[in-house]
Amino acid sequence: MVLLRFAPSPTGALHLGGLRTALYNHLYAKKHGGKWILRIEDTDPTRYVTGAVDGIRAALEWSGLEYDYGPGRDGPHGPYYQSERLDLYRTYAHKLLESDHAYRCFCSPDKLASTRERLARTGSNATYDKECLHLTEEEVARRIRAGESSIVRFNDDRLPEREVATDLVFGALRDAHASLPTDPVLLKSDLFPTYHLASIVDDHEMGITHVLRGEEWLPSLPLHLDLYASLSLKPPQFAHLPILLNPDGTKMSKRKGNVSVLDFTRRGWESEALLNWLALAGWGAQHDPNKKPAPFGDSQAPDSTAVMTLPELVHHFDLSALTHRRNILDPAKLEYLNKHHLMRSWKDDEATAHHARRIRELVKSEFPSRYLDFYQYATPDYIAKVIRVLQGRIINVFDVPSLTPFFFVDPDYSSPDAKSMIRSVPSDDYCELYICRSSTIRFVDQDFTDDDISLVATVIHDVCKVTGLKQKTFMTALRHALSAMKTGPSIPEIISVLGPERTIARLKNAISTVTSKI
Repeated sequence: MVLLRFAPSPTGALHLGGLRTALYNHLYAKKHGGKWILRIEDTDPTRYVTGAVDGIRAALEWSGLEYDYGPGRDGPHGPYYQSERLDLYRTYAHKLLESDHAYRCFCSPDKLASTRERLARTGSNATYDKECLHLTEEEVARRIRAGESSIVRFNDDRLPEREVATDLVFGALRDAHASLPTDPVLLKSDLFPTYHLASIVDDHEMGITHVLRGEEWLPSLPLHLDLYASLSLKPPQFAHLPILLNPDGTKMSKRKGNVSVLDFTRRGWESEALLNWLALAGWGAQHDPNKKPAPFGDSQAPDSTAVMTLPELVHHFDLSALTHRRNILDPAKLEYLNKHHLMRSWKDDEATAHHARRIRELVKSEFPSRYLDFYQYATPDYIAKVIRVLQGRIINVFDVPSLTPFFFVDPDYSSPDAKSMIRSVPSDDYCELYICRSSTIRFVDQDFTDDDISLVATVIHDVCKVTGLKQKTFMTALRHALSAMKTGPSIPEIISVLGPERTIARLKNAISTVTSKI
């Protein structure tokens, strides 16, 4: 069975690059009928951030990426925290020591720093002079008995025979041993493993078949394959995902902020839109001209703004179609995708209720002094009506209260917009809304569906003719009375959402407000 793992370090909030890695693991596993594990790589206590694991789990849950095994979901591969697997790493380190593929190094941090400086001055690419490699077994045993601190290093003088490194994304790779540090550290003096040892041990012990991880680990692939070969273990297949970049071309980093997944949650973005955006960043490349691309709808591959749900992403996912280039995340594409996912979501009752709760909280925070007036209308059905008339106008659900506050609180007739509108309407003409108010009773005294909006528009046109006003003057006065804003949904749409009682009350209140100032 295909088995993958997403293995973040608990050093802070899950960021966009990490979420994309989790997403691709999920897509590949589900595409091939497999499963995936959440494994917490907490072998560096100095970088551990309290609450980070809970944050990672919360971000995955919000996004809909459900791991099969991991913290909170026990299975046959646990424990899922590396800090609970230390004995396992020491066992494998001992195997490497016994086979002379590793050795103990007793050099102090100061001595190691001095050695690196000395080698650099000579123009050497080496980072260590291998001094401890030549210690006899007796000397090593004596120094251990004396309580001297030591680390375990890989012996790159005894590289095993193995196949050429290949990658599912980048293909055959050139030998990159020269870029590795000399005799990399596998086990630190505190007996915690480095990533290199811990990852290959856990991937083997857990039965991982495919490793999908960030491109930053590509230079380490030769070392990891050497470790597998030195331990006579079969390696999984590797796929390295090109790095995501900020719009300015810099590397995305959790240290720079604004890339935390939970930040996007708090700013009102849709989880499916965020996954859609991340999945299509760099997807759709064609590396082999002789290979026929997998079809996607009427085209050969999804473009970077194809609106796709998570099941659709699973169905169409093709790891071999990832670009080799680093990819810039374009915020404009997220806005486009979010807008369309929002439009889809309002057809789902559960999503509608969820959005209604969020909008109610937004209105409460934006209009605290007037919130109670709106509360009686703030039902999921009412907010669903608001969204229906705003479809195509909103990008983010958090836009709703700011774009159309008049749906939630009474219009502000003292605003600059309102004052500008009323200056273009003679007071006598505005008073003709009395006639409009009495005439509107017969067409607003009912609940309207989407299909009725055209009927409302027809009746408003007829009422305008009764007043004898120019259509522009009449519509400006009516828009002022109902919303006090120059822009927004059409007047029939506004009336269909407000309903008869609130529509008539607003006409009466607006006329009273205007005439009192004449």
